[in-house]
Amino acid sequence: MKGEKWGFKTFGIHLAPSKLSGHNVCLWASKGCAMACLNTAGRGAMSNVQKARINKTKLFFQDKDGFMTQLIKEIASAVKSSAKAGLTPCFRLNLTSDIPWEGVRHEGKTIFEIFPHCQFYDYTKGSYRMHRFLDGKLPSNYHLTFSRSEETSTDRMTRILEKGGNVAVVFRGKLPCKYLGYHVINGDEDDLRFKDGDSKKVTKGFIIGLVEKGLAKKDKTGFVVEPK
Repeated sequence: MKGEKWGFKTFGIHLAPSKLSGHNVCLWASKGCAMACLNTAGRGAMSNVQKARINKTKLFFQDKDGFMTQLIKEIASAVKSSAKAGLTPCFRLNLTSDIPWEGVRHEGKTIFEIFPHCQFYDYTKGSYRMHRFLDGKLPSNYHLTFSRSEETSTDRMTRILEKGGNVAVVFRGKLPCKYLGYHVINGDEDDLRFKDGDSKKVTKGFIIGLVEKGLAKKDKTGFVVEPK
């Protein structure tokens, strides 16, 4: 909803995170991020919503063609409804998962090739995926933000930031102005990460600051950073 003030409408997919469905959709999950996952936030706490997410995840693994056929229909519908509302659609396929969609094909094409004029974006804990994105090896209409966990070294974050990539960090209580010497953007103001830095020429990345929510408030793993 927050992105609508900038003229964008985000559509996303909630799958059952980690291994809840019997299939692992979060290959790089840490103990901290699994504990703090927003899967049960809001309507996610309802049993019927959880069941739907599990069924949706099972469908992805057990009938990928059927899943992709439905996904294509829903994206096409979202494009039409957004146009009627005067908004630009954008799509986040990994709201509660970390699937490398660039490797998922339907009839020989990725979803990014099927909808080349649509903007897709995600957060990922896969540093290999993030570097492929920064090296221009992922589809041009797919934007990635690296997501820090308690297992992420400062060196790993710095390498990404120096290449111009953004790193999402969860802070306790409030956001600092800078972290590791890099400017912090308030990631809670909107979710349009592909727009970060549009108004200025930047050669280095930003820290995307997020204030801890839900179960993350009880984190003791180091997943949540204490602002200085």
